[in-house]
Amino acid sequence: MIKILIIEDDEITNFITKLSLERLGFKNIKIALNGQEGIDYLQTNEAPDLIILDINMPVFDGWDFLEALNHQNLCQNVPLIITTSSARPQDRLKAIEFDNLIDYLEKPVDFESLNETLKQLETNNL
Repeated sequence: MIKILIIEDDEITNFITKLSLERLGFKNIKIALNGQEGIDYLQTNEAPDLIILDINMPVFDGWDFLEALNHQNLCQNVPLIITTSSARPQDRLKAIEFDNLIDYLEKPVDFESLNETLKQLETNNL
């Protein structure tokens, strides 16, 4: 079963995302409310199979999180999906610089599309 770490500061988005993923059959889901919580989680727990990352967050945003991952050599091969409310082309261009990025989704997230990505990931991990 795929282990998913969601790093997102909006609790309503977290609730909807977790509920939607559970309805799709994904049960092993952890949540961090900002990039620093995400780093702390990764330093003390087994790596997830997937990270779903928001970009715009207080404390430690998604870009800070990605830089910390690279700097600390954490989860370098863990697939990453960015979810963002930003429609800035610069963000999309910056995101594709990360080798483990498998999808870039603008909010609101299309959960059917996300499900297809997750099913492909699950098939490849088996």
